[in-house]
Amino acid sequence: MSEHVRVERDGALLSITLARPERRNAITVAMYAALADAVEKASADPSIRVVAFRGEGQDFAAGNDLADFLDASTRNGDEIAVWRFLRALAACETPLVAAVHGNCVGIGTTMLLHCDLVVAEEGARFSLPFVDLGLVPEAASSLLLPRIAGRRLAARYLLLGEPFGVDEALAIGLVSHRASGELDAALRAIVEQLLAKPPEALRQTQRLLRHGARDEILERMQLEGSVFAERLKSPEVKEAITAFFEKRTPDFSGTS
Repeated sequence: MSEHVRVERDGALLSITLARPERRNAITVAMYAALADAVEKASADPSIRVVAFRGEGQDFAAGNDLADFLDASTRNGDEIAVWRFLRALAACETPLVAAVHGNCVGIGTTMLLHCDLVVAEEGARFSLPFVDLGLVPEAASSLLLPRIAGRRLAARYLLLGEPFGVDEALAIGLVSHRASGELDAALRAIVEQLLAKPPEALRQTQRLLRHGARDEILERMQLEGSVFAERLKSPEVKEAITAFFEKRTPDFSGTS
């Protein structure tokens, strides 16, 4: 397990907290492994009836830790933890909820596509800067985002990398609830509603909501993952990430 992922059990609720606030919850390979372990175990345990994701500090998640992710891409097997987590989300048969605040960057946004309910704090900001980093989308977002937002808006988010706020996230269905007060209280209210439901009816309904889509989602994840892995070795990614750390505008004129 990673020290930066806190997994806590409270009765039938499993809470998973991204706990790396000093780095805005940027996710490392070790964190992905811990997240995958937690979701896989929750899905296999019928006594866990709800899984809730949160982020500690000022942001929900700042996406991948770029330095760690690039380093991992050179070591055999390390990147598998990322895909394990994404597949675990897609295959999970336990209701998934998330409480988001601050910035939700990259996978901080795409993972929400696999949650059943998402409550967002006023001021939460969503962005998908994959192309800006020379990369491609993941988490089957190239399939799921056009389905909920439409192709044009998905192109704005994925091709242009335009960020968007809570109003737009609610309008397209990425977010199901806006926190009218304190975020933890809003999350607790949703969790309590779910836990008060007949557990098997809830689980079966969640399965029906996902029925028929899982194979297609996993197939798209595999396709995205293969292209993503190729892109990690590209001159465009090297220039984009070098420019990011040097705090300058990238120059892609010599990368084609």
